[in-house]
Amino acid sequence: MKSNLLRQLPAVHEVTKEISLEMNGKNEKEITRAVQDAIAFWRNRIQTDWNSIDLNADIQGLIKETIRKKLASPKNQIRTVINASGVVIHTNMGRSRLSESAVKRMTETAYMYSNLEYNLEQGKRGSRHDLTEDLIKKSTGAEAVLVVNNNAAAVYLILKALAKNKEVIVSRGELVEIGGSFRVSSIMEESGALLKEVGTTNKTHYADYEKAINENTGMVMKVHTSNFKVIGFTKNVSSAELMKLKADSPEVIIYEDLGSGALYPFQAHGIGEEPLVSSIINQGIDLVSFSGDKLLGGPQAGIIAGKKKYIDILKKHQLARVLRVDKFTIAALNETLNSYLNEDFLSIPTVRDILKTPDEIKIRTLELMGQIHNRDNLKTDIIEEFSKVGGGTMPEVKLPTYCLVLKHDNGASYLANLLRETRVPVIVRIKDDEVLLDLRTVTEEEESILIEAINSVTA
Repeated sequence: MKSNLLRQLPAVHEVTKEISLEMNGKNEKEITRAVQDAIAFWRNRIQTDWNSIDLNADIQGLIKETIRKKLASPKNQIRTVINASGVVIHTNMGRSRLSESAVKRMTETAYMYSNLEYNLEQGKRGSRHDLTEDLIKKSTGAEAVLVVNNNAAAVYLILKALAKNKEVIVSRGELVEIGGSFRVSSIMEESGALLKEVGTTNKTHYADYEKAINENTGMVMKVHTSNFKVIGFTKNVSSAELMKLKADSPEVIIYEDLGSGALYPFQAHGIGEEPLVSSIINQGIDLVSFSGDKLLGGPQAGIIAGKKKYIDILKKHQLARVLRVDKFTIAALNETLNSYLNEDFLSIPTVRDILKTPDEIKIRTLELMGQIHNRDNLKTDIIEEFSKVGGGTMPEVKLPTYCLVLKHDNGASYLANLLRETRVPVIVRIKDDEVLLDLRTVTEEEESILIEAINSVTA
């Protein structure tokens, strides 16, 4: 019974001494903390869920196994996980996975010296901006390009360098807040630009922008609301329409923060309404900015593309050095861009995962289900469901999929917790007290690890 299990809990100092001998070389304080955490975990488990524990279980052995796992995988260090949630661009799990060629190029760049800021043709100092600019120009049709460390940095640099102490006109319906409490209004205040709101939450007309322009207007900024969608009586003004403002006010910069930045035409597959970066550039807009690690499927980066006269100003600004990207980002981004230019789209994991069909996911799911050991306390099934694009991108898009269902006698939260504690943590989603695993975001190479994890926790 519960009291018998509690009496089996060992003293901290006894286990610490035993584990210290086993883990020779490990820091003693680290071992003590792991022992305390493990005993506390099993004490709580016995007190709250003792019916799920075999009365003949070796509690001390289970505690030691928990300690070994903790010491082998320190809690505060980055670890690889299995993303079985079905969210393709998962911000909490590192957003887009990189292609094999991008990873290989990063490894080569780390292992050897590189021409990061060395012009091989001229044999003298070069610029890291040149290494990526030509590829992005070819991919988007832009006159010039600057890459910084993320899109938030891109927005800040543009406002700081080109609109400080000037009014920036933004539709009220586009004053968004994204992850991490990043607000357009707050970043504008930090940059020194002066926010001028026009229109209403659901409707902004061309005339609203036109009336707002005055002698102190520096920029009209359009913010792509990629993490939400207003439905109903709505009206917004496209970049192409905003360009008409240049006829009477040629000095006013028209800038669009695209957020995600697609280089692949997902719309052609009926997936979302995300515009191609090239289509926005072709409208003659002055500047656009977008992320490298969302729909583009590359590393974290903020890409600024547009008119050369404005990009040149940004490159010379002091913040350009503060916000610059490192050699690994350039290596991975270049390989990703090469995949687009070579039309090798399916080598990019983000594009490939979004385009996966329900049928191919169903076949893999049925095969995986057949490899799960039969257990009295576990029932399996397969159901039709939906995946998400994620990353604050295409919030209204549902990608049809199939999910493996795991229903455990002790509930979904119990099973999800155990799966997170396996050798390679497995992240799932829970619905109606059932664990759902979506193979859209699990590679074939990861399937064996996933099967191992499921069988180990349901044994």
